[in-house]
Amino acid sequence: MVEELGNAVENFRRGQLVLAPFMWADGTCTACRKGLPTSCADGAMWGGSSDGGQGEAVRVPYADATLIALPMTAEDERLPSVLALADVMSTGHYAIGNAGTGPGSTVAVIGDGAVGLCAVLAARAAGAAEILLLSRHELRARVGQKFGATETVPDRGADAVARVRELTAGHGVDAVVDCVGTQEAMDTAVGAVRDGGTVALVGAPHAALPGAEQVFLRNLKITGGLAPARVIIPRLIDRVLDGRIDSSPVFDLTVGLEAVPEAYRQMDNRTAIKALIRIS
Repeated sequence: MVEELGNAVENFRRGQLVLAPFMWADGTCTACRKGLPTSCADGAMWGGSSDGGQGEAVRVPYADATLIALPMTAEDERLPSVLALADVMSTGHYAIGNAGTGPGSTVAVIGDGAVGLCAVLAARAAGAAEILLLSRHELRARVGQKFGATETVPDRGADAVARVRELTAGHGVDAVVDCVGTQEAMDTAVGAVRDGGTVALVGAPHAALPGAEQVFLRNLKITGGLAPARVIIPRLIDRVLDGRIDSSPVFDLTVGLEAVPEAYRQMDNRTAIKALIRIS
């Protein structure tokens, strides 16, 4: 992985921008070689035992295996869309891939946060025929429609399941991507997916999985995990740079470093989708 992707540290020293995915990894262990740096035995998320990512300077463990050099400057208007690849866009893309979404597929996305909206964008890029976004937030639903949602479902729980079934002639969708992780979201996903379909989990699920008998009898596939952003970013970067993918609308708030606590407050109370931090 290190040899293939080059020396990011040298590029950084020459003044080139670099992108850090949401987890760092050594690039050489079995998991990294298998394409799962988020399972690296020597890797971790930012913060805790390592520097946090929201500071004027950050020490990057295994920098050559973690960082990705970018062919752009800090003034480039495409930078917000590129930054989304570090986390939410890679996660949405990974979920849609795990869901098996392709041309002609039907998919429902539960959650209208940055990951859910990016999953809608990824589903459109994958050629999905129907993309149902479960959202009751008007502004976020508009972003979802801009990203390719063919229908917005404002209901929750059993009502959401009934509406998804109604929109799919009673069959349910081929796949549901759960970007929320609550028990209600899990139950909705299982209820809305057709027999033989897939439920893809992303983010930090904290709900009980459906019983083995239910999964078995309905031939359901349950999948998920931490998105290997370090592997996904190089696959998507050209599509972002040439404009085929633009996830920048998820950044609807821009703040300075001193306002990070306020940015978290706004994201928590849903007055902002995702904050972009600029250090002047």
